[in-house]
Amino acid sequence: MKELLRSNDMAQLSFIEVLLRDSGIECVVFDGHTSILEGSLGVLPRRVMVLDEDWDAARRVLRDAGQDVP
Repeated sequence: MKELLRSNDMAQLSFIEVLLRDSGIECVVFDGHTSILEGSLGVLPRRVMVLDEDWDAARRVLRDAGQDVP
């Protein structure tokens, strides 16, 4: 799996998950439990991960939706 992006913004993460899934791209958000342990302060970013073979397509979907992609 490859990291697509990191974010502390829960609304953005939810939006990205929906965008990717609607495009047929499976994604997983890592570090959600770690962020809960730090008290939900939003200090630790969550990582959106996709399969290696979906990485280019996922970046394209996010760019087309106006999301900043590193």
